[in-house]
This record gives sequence, structure tokens and C-alpha cells, in this order.
Amino acid sequence: MRARSALLPAVLARSKTTSAQYVAARHIDPTFEKLMDGYKHLLKVAAVQDLIIASPGLSLPLPLLSAAAPKLRLNRGAPHFVRTFPRVFSLHYDPSSSQALVRLAPSAAQVALQESSAASAAVPAAVDRLSRLLSMSPSRSLPLRAIFRIWKELGLPDDFEDSIIARNPTIFSLRDNPREPNTHLLELVGGNPSPNFTPAVEEWRLRERGREGSKADEMELRFGFKHGFPPGMRLAKNFRAKVKEWQRLPYVGPYDAAAGGLGAGSSKDRMKRMEKRAVGIAHEFLSLTVEKMVEVEKISQFRKWFGIELNIRDLFLDHPGIFYLSTKGKRHTVFLREAYDRGRLIDPNPVYEARRRLLELVLMRRRGLDGAQLGVEEPATQEEEEEEEEESGSAADDV
Repeated sequence: MRARSALLPAVLARSKTTSAQYVAARHIDPTFEKLMDGYKHLLKVAAVQDLIIASPGLSLPLPLLSAAAPKLRLNRGAPHFVRTFPRVFSLHYDPSSSQALVRLAPSAAQVALQESSAASAAVPAAVDRLSRLLSMSPSRSLPLRAIFRIWKELGLPDDFEDSIIARNPTIFSLRDNPREPNTHLLELVGGNPSPNFTPAVEEWRLRERGREGSKADEMELRFGFKHGFPPGMRLAKNFRAKVKEWQRLPYVGPYDAAAGGLGAGSSKDRMKRMEKRAVGIAHEFLSLTVEKMVEVEKISQFRKWFGIELNIRDLFLDHPGIFYLSTKGKRHTVFLREAYDRGRLIDPNPVYEARRRLLELVLMRRRGLDGAQLGVEEPATQEEEEEEEEESGSAADDV
């Protein structure tokens, strides 16, 4: 592990290595990797599920799914994908259109309803999360298209434009985006300065101060973050000293105006403060998601709007005690390390619980079902089963 560079600004840390080498050199955390063994399939399943829910009659023609297969990364084609997860999807032949239709299996349909109901019941919390997200932008505004890309991560209802934005005109407003024709910006009404928002990390600091028997160093705790390094990662004395020094470094909070807040001093000192502010924003962003995880590409689209001038992915790699970056499923996913214990959220919520139930259905695959129950003429070949086992690894036993 590149412990020497773990607390340096990302711009400086990668001066002698390529981005791919830096990702490959990270310290692997087996718990998060096993979790992602299942999630890499769940993300594809959820994408297909969304298409089915949005289709008339909750039925998606198989040819349409086949056409979308490359974009959805269904590498072996839509029919194989659907039959791989019989507890989530079912195939039905429609005589009127002479084509197969893909529907949700009863168990998956029930889980989808539970998730939708949980999101609708938590509208007040969703309003708060969306307000906080906008408040991290110095302009108190964000592109609506960017919000659409993370609406599930934020636990927003699927009709959030109506149920949250339109129904809260004193909080949110939409206006044309001058930078992109035919797009909109979502903003806080009147540039709401968000006076009462407390970052999640500050709530942790308050708990640490009040914890019985706590020996926390107040100077370190005042600007510090909770750290929990991957198992087996060796922390040299020099590395521990750098962590302590970084913990004491003042920074501008995620809900504070960035202008003039980085302080005077050398360019190196300003770079350090800039980096720590970026860590604070990324930490708060992940805290706002219902699963405390998000694809790096999705959070990167907010980088300029949050005033972050550093590479987001490298920022996560530079701070392995706060974040964990996984590359499973040919995508980069970042987790808020402190939010998890043994692959599960420490403080779960109803939306997360519904998604965990869907994950359980995904991990079951074809286990325990015969050919008649699968609705296929022939069982999966040995080659297919071996490939599926290789893809899934031991996720079913460890997630």
C-alpha cells in the first residue's frame, strides 16, 4: 500500500504513477470486495427492473431488452440474463404480439413495492437530503440532469419532480441552465444559506466528546474524521504521524462558503486545506446516500459545482481510512468506510433494507429451482453454471 502518499494532496500523490497503477496499488479490503461481488449483479438487475416498472403493463418486450443489452452490460444477452435470475424476472409469451415479455417475478415485484413505499414515506427526509446537497454548492444550485443520475442513491421517490420539487416551492425552484440549452438547474429558493445544517462528521465528533471513557485529543477531534483502515494494512510510525497532523488541519466545512475560507499561507498549505475541504464534501455526500456508497463517476459530475479542483477518485485512494474504492463489475464504487460493519450498514433504513432483500433474490440465482419453475426448455449448461459461480464468487455466503 502506498502509505507514504495516503495523506498528500491527490495532485501530488500521483506525480510518479499512472492513474491505473494507483488504483491497482490500493490495499484490498476483502469485506467490501465480497459485498461488491453481489452488488455488481444487483446494479444490472436494478436497471432492468426500472425498465420493466416504466413499461406499459409492467411488461417489457424481450426484443427491446435485447437491444438495450450492450448498454446495460448484459454480456451474454438479455434471454440468458433474465433466466439467470428467475426469482427476479419471469418470461411470458404474448400471443397478440407474438413476442416474449419480461416481467418481475412476484417476490421481486413485492420488494419493488416495498422500496417505492419506503421512499414515498420518507419524503421529509428526502427534502432534507436534497436541500443539503444543493447547499454544498457555492451557487446553491445543481443541474437537474445530475440529480436524475443519483435519485436512487438519495432515496428519492421516482416522481420526485412532483412529490418533492413541485410541492415545495418555498424551498426549491427550477430555472433554465444558461450553459446547456434545454436543460434546467435546481436551486434553493433565495439562495438559502442553510443555517442549521450540521455535517455528519460533526455529529460523530459530538458523540466522541460525550462517549464515556473517551480519551480523544480535542485538538485532533475538532477537525478530525473517523478512520478505520483495511485489515492487514500496516501503519508505519511515520504514517501515523501524518494522520495525526492531517486530523488537526483546519478546513472549510461542506456547508460553508469556500471563498476566502482556505486561509493564507503557502500554496502547499492552501492545497492541503483545499484537499481536506474536498474530503469533507465527499464524506457528507456519501452520508446523504441511503446506502453510503456511490459510483465514482456519478459523484464526479458534481466536482466543479462543489468547487472541488482535485481528482475525486484519487482523493478516495489518498484516504483509505475514510473511504474504500472497489473496481468490481468494471466500475469504480466508493464506500463510506465508517458506515459499514461486516458488509452491512450499521444504521440501516427502510429503502436500504428493501434493496438488501432484492440482493438476496439476486444471489439465489437458480438455486433450488427445477426446469419447470425456471420456465425454460433446457437447463443451464455446466459451462454457464461455472461462469455464473465464477462471477458471483462467494457472495451468497458472505453478504
